[in-house]
Amino acid sequence: MKHIIHRASDRGFADHSWLKAFHSFSFASYYDPQKVNFGALRVLNDDTVAPAMGFGRHPHQNMEIITIPTSGALRHRDSLGNEEVIKTGAVQVMSAGSGVEHSEMNANADRHVSLFQIWILTEEQNVAPRYAQKTYDVAERENKWQLVVSPKDGGSEVWIHQQAWLHLGNFSEGKEFSYTMKNPKHGLYIMTVEGSVVVENQLLEKLDAIGIWETEKVNFKTETGCELLLIEVPMEF
Repeated sequence: MKHIIHRASDRGFADHSWLKAFHSFSFASYYDPQKVNFGALRVLNDDTVAPAMGFGRHPHQNMEIITIPTSGALRHRDSLGNEEVIKTGAVQVMSAGSGVEHSEMNANADRHVSLFQIWILTEEQNVAPRYAQKTYDVAERENKWQLVVSPKDGGSEVWIHQQAWLHLGNFSEGKEFSYTMKNPKHGLYIMTVEGSVVVENQLLEKLDAIGIWETEKVNFKTETGCELLLIEVPMEF
């Protein structure tokens, strides 16, 4: 088993007044040659957007883009004709494929919106762009893993063009549990959204992360109640 730890305090940070963004991997003006990607996981941004502000219309191509709001609501518009509001509990997927333009704006004029935006490298180039989102029952992730994104026919109706699986879980203090890899050649990137947890004898506090590979199973023990985000991805692509 191999691992790499990314502490919350070591993430890149950009303050654009209307946007405060923490970058787990090199992004925009933040560059760290040791943090370009974790396998097919290219971007994990932890963003907070001011009321009525957001990302104006811009293009993407050949990237699987996943958005998970953690508080507030985000308004999505794209060149495919989709216009949706994504609230806490929902997960949005946009397969940019051969090319798509979109905007993501804070849907509220009186409160911030916080979100994770995740980019995963696609295994298929220039596919037809597509959009999907689903609101999940948060109660269904109490002390267990809730699958929220998978490959097509991989178990989730919210799917991407890559052999990648995303799970969310909310676990009580003192729980011991594990995650079994879908493919032992994959890697698992784990972020502690809230709380603290020991992952394979490594203590992770709030917004710390660990990448693990060359194993078939990963073991966890919670120190406090915690929320976890898991991203399983191919390490070679």
